[in-house]
Amino acid sequence: MCIMAHDLENMPEIALEWHRAGKGAVLATVVETWGSAPRPVGSQLVISGDGEMEGSVSGGCVEGAVVVEAMEAVGDDSGQMLEFGVSDDQAFAVGLACGGRIRVWLEPVGGALPVDLLQDLVAARAARCPVAYVVDTARGTRRLDAADAWPDRFRMDRSGMEDDGATFIHIHNPPLRMVVVGAVHIAQALLPMARLAGYDPVLVDPRPAFGAAARFPGETIVEDWPDEALDALGLDPRVAVVTLTHDPKLDDPAIERALRSDVFYLGCLGSTRTHAKRVARLTEAGFAEDAIARIHAPVGLDIGARGPAEIAVSILAEVTQRLRQG
Repeated sequence: MCIMAHDLENMPEIALEWHRAGKGAVLATVVETWGSAPRPVGSQLVISGDGEMEGSVSGGCVEGAVVVEAMEAVGDDSGQMLEFGVSDDQAFAVGLACGGRIRVWLEPVGGALPVDLLQDLVAARAARCPVAYVVDTARGTRRLDAADAWPDRFRMDRSGMEDDGATFIHIHNPPLRMVVVGAVHIAQALLPMARLAGYDPVLVDPRPAFGAAARFPGETIVEDWPDEALDALGLDPRVAVVTLTHDPKLDDPAIERALRSDVFYLGCLGSTRTHAKRVARLTEAGFAEDAIARIHAPVGLDIGARGPAEIAVSILAEVTQRLRQG
């Protein structure tokens, strides 16, 4: 099983904060699961020396036992592996059809888990740098690896044990972000869908009447011109950009910014004829053919979508395909 980067994303930060405050802290991480486990691999729980806790490793099934073991382990120089069976009754209580087993790895901060390593991990996450926390649970060695050391795991957001049964790779990917340019009907459907899929969606449209909060309740709306907005937001390999306005004055600056970045997806609304005109403008602006070929246009998988909601489904499907399959 895998855990998405946005799921309980601030556990390392909480552990560091509690340690610095003198509370003591232990990070508990699900490293393996069998059967219908309540929480996926990579899920974390932070426990303080007085039993305060944040996060979850089991949806409530075995948290109490983990907390007891963690409180006794505060400050220890070695990690500890715990294994629990989750009965069918316990699993049913958290919405699963049957039980399973989970292994949970305990690491006391300032003991087994060096503070400087945790600080480096927290700093990398704050800078949106993908990083893997690698621990040999048998030998107790730990390190941080860059994304190119585990490309498949980073692409799939897949934390897990290696075949040796001792090396655990915890993937820390920056949260996914989707930048949608154009406050149109498709955006009204796409933004909430993207959020459900684990993205932090941002809507960009300099036209106040289009991007009114009443039309997009609860959404993050940026009313700057697209090039300025994308510069401020920052573009990296965990960002998808979708342009929907049909207006070259708005779409083209965003497209040009995205093409000069390493966003993993760039999709543009418009017919084949519209895209041909877009390609001509980009060519005239100096973009090479292989760069322009990065654009997914017409945007979305060809599923015969009709209406804004179905078009939004096709867009999110294509974004997901690009993210997971490359």
